[in-house]
Amino acid sequence: MAPPPPPPLPLLLLLLPLLLAPFSATAAAEEFPRDGKVIDLDDSNFEAALSSIDFLFVDFYAPWCGHCKRLAPELDEAAPVLAGLSEPIMVAKVNADKYRKLGSKYGVDGFPTLMLFIHGVPIEYTGSRKADLLVRNLKKFVAPDVSTLESDSAIKSFVENAGTSFPMFIGFGVNESLIAEYGGKYKKRAWFAVAKDFSEDWMATYDFNKIPALVAVHPKYNEQSVFYGPFEGRFLEDFVRQSLLPLTVPINTETLKLLDDDDRKVVLAILEDDSDVNSTQLVKILRSAAHANRDLVFGYVGVKQWEEFVETFDVSKSSQLPKLLVWDRNEEYELVEGSEKLEEGDQASQLSQFLEGYRAGRTIKKKVSGPSFMGFMHSLVSMNSLYILMFVVALLGVMIYFTGQDDTQPRRVHDE
Repeated sequence: MAPPPPPPLPLLLLLLPLLLAPFSATAAAEEFPRDGKVIDLDDSNFEAALSSIDFLFVDFYAPWCGHCKRLAPELDEAAPVLAGLSEPIMVAKVNADKYRKLGSKYGVDGFPTLMLFIHGVPIEYTGSRKADLLVRNLKKFVAPDVSTLESDSAIKSFVENAGTSFPMFIGFGVNESLIAEYGGKYKKRAWFAVAKDFSEDWMATYDFNKIPALVAVHPKYNEQSVFYGPFEGRFLEDFVRQSLLPLTVPINTETLKLLDDDDRKVVLAILEDDSDVNSTQLVKILRSAAHANRDLVFGYVGVKQWEEFVETFDVSKSSQLPKLLVWDRNEEYELVEGSEKLEEGDQASQLSQFLEGYRAGRTIKKKVSGPSFMGFMHSLVSMNSLYILMFVVALLGVMIYFTGQDDTQPRRVHDE
């Protein structure tokens, strides 16, 4: 039997909308707002969001979680700023307590868990959750490893957009291939760029007089340094790695974490108050010494600012200060014989004598009091977890006491 003839053309035109309806519905379902509002996602549209949004920042939360509730307004504030970037980042949230299978797929085991999906590939975000700092950190994730700057105006825009939170490395007359490796390796810690066309004004601004030159700038600390080469072997990487930190490092919880990635010992000046006039003068002297001793990190901390930290070096408010020592960033430190403290007068000469004595090996080795301070830093998460567990146990005890229940079945405690 011969097959039936094809339907007439007008009939096909009538049927075409019905045939395409499923595809149109799917396409419509995969459209997500780009207006800077936080997007609600679930297991029905999450994969579609990953497919259609290049940079997606996701908050895996639970409605009962107190930390999640405090994070929500920060995300609402950050979302329109992130959406307005040249490389827009969309912010979304997933109720991972309800859609547990989806959360489990991405290893969510606590709330909130924050992840940045770059072209579908997840990177867990563990930085600050404050709106302004969150924007600052996420901008680094989506920036190119090395930016190419073709004019003075491009350099100006790059510097302004980079802000003051991260160091910048700008290569003037430097081949991009020479620093591309470090732009990727240290992407989360610094901005990298090469300037291909620039005026002498920038040479005056960054105080270099020939090219090629790699300029390292720390806007937050008003510091800069210049590297003229050689641009091969370990010379270039040593300069980049050492310049990730400012010449003089104020020791606090944030910079202490940065020191964990640096293998140099720390010349540490312990002051009474690192914000007073005398301390400011000493910091300038430390900075001058740091220029000539790049194999060491020069840091300072005040007893007033962080008494708990300085106590690990047997220093208290009654100690004679300023005190100098060399710390291995872990369990040991060294005092230089005859140069343990700085007297009033020519402190630059006293610091030179301290460094000379250290390099000559005229030192007394000591152990920090109690556990290593890096160990203390690493244990903060565990300590916080212990405090939370103790709180939950206490809360359960109060609930059982007042309700008179004796239920042996485990109950989930919700943070209302």
